[in-house]
Amino acid sequence: MRAVLNSIITHPNYSRVFEWGRLITMAGSAQIAIQAIGLISGILIIRLLPTQEYALYTLANTMLGTLTILADGGISTGVMAQGGKVWQSREKLGAVLVTGLQLRKKFGLVSLLLVSPVLFYLLRHHGASWLFSVLIILSLIPAFFAALSDSLLETPLKLNQEIGRLQVNQVSVSVLRLVLITLSLFIFPWTFIAILGNGLPRIWANIKLQKIASEFADLSQNADYIVRNEILAIVKRLLPTAMYYCLSGQITIWLISIFGSTTGVAQVGALSRLATVLTIFSAMFSTLIAPRFARLPETRQLLLRKFFNILLLVLMIALVIVSIASLFSKEILMILGSEYAGLKYELVLSITGGCIGLIAGICFSLCTQRGWAMNPVMAIILSIASIVVCASLIDISTLEGILIFNIFVALFQVVLHLFYSVYRMLMLRG
Repeated sequence: MRAVLNSIITHPNYSRVFEWGRLITMAGSAQIAIQAIGLISGILIIRLLPTQEYALYTLANTMLGTLTILADGGISTGVMAQGGKVWQSREKLGAVLVTGLQLRKKFGLVSLLLVSPVLFYLLRHHGASWLFSVLIILSLIPAFFAALSDSLLETPLKLNQEIGRLQVNQVSVSVLRLVLITLSLFIFPWTFIAILGNGLPRIWANIKLQKIASEFADLSQNADYIVRNEILAIVKRLLPTAMYYCLSGQITIWLISIFGSTTGVAQVGALSRLATVLTIFSAMFSTLIAPRFARLPETRQLLLRKFFNILLLVLMIALVIVSIASLFSKEILMILGSEYAGLKYELVLSITGGCIGLIAGICFSLCTQRGWAMNPVMAIILSIASIVVCASLIDISTLEGILIFNIFVALFQVVLHLFYSVYRMLMLRG
């Protein structure tokens, strides 16, 4: 029996299947572990921070995401594209990586100078003192500068398919973050302590990540002028879209922080934390389904059939998730604590918006996996128009209103990407 199994495993027709199965299992299990630990960390922060402090934490965390997107602006995409051409040369890959890191630092400094005054104003607007506002902004810096380098340092590992060591690094960050948050917030239930608990483990992990990356990329190389221009050419194409998504990606937080109350900000942040469980499905989709759709031949009927089969599967999953949220809303809200116990209807609205957003993201991903991209100017104009129309028709100063607003904006994104994807498939000749 053992001889038969060995012959099957070593057979060339099956060895690749087993290898892909190993990689997918590893990536999938690690992603589930990362998201599960992240969810536990998020719930602890919600329960240990007072409502006022959690509102400030939500604002700061949202701004951190904005800073990271602006500081990247397409640099990571450019580094991956340029690195893919020279990944077998340690010296050339090192030059690409060093060039990308230098660009990231410059973009990061400009982003920090532009965004920090906005965050300071919002923190003061929601009751933070001058001292705590400054401490919160300073506490963002470790997490921000760690975020500037970690995605780039992962590039050599991804190109050389060192998935196992990469996943170990990511899981270790999540575990250390959970430990720091648990120990620190019990004693010091303040926003800037929670942010430091998120940021410091990333710095430690980046030190380890840099050592692993140096095995495949010579980080002592100088920046390459030609590579720099190639990366900046990609940035010019992607930066406008990135700037738009800085605003639209967290539109509910921005609007309720301006027009709503501090309690409303905390409630939106808490409910959205529960909706992050959907990232497990999006991560597994990008690993298992999207690559297979990208490999399909340019055949109209085949692509249409696969496309709608995928959307039907995602819709069924979304309906199950919303049904569970509706049936067990009381039990789910117990996780967040007594301050959020009365948000049963709002929980269903939040999960519904998250599921519709998941469908919109998958439509967009399937389209881009085929190399189809809508004109960014037209996409941004149409999206902004939908936001303006919805905001004029819905009371966005209340929690219920902002969640309904989020649902309608996400529905528009589904329709936009769905119609464009179908249009591109119908244009095929085959």
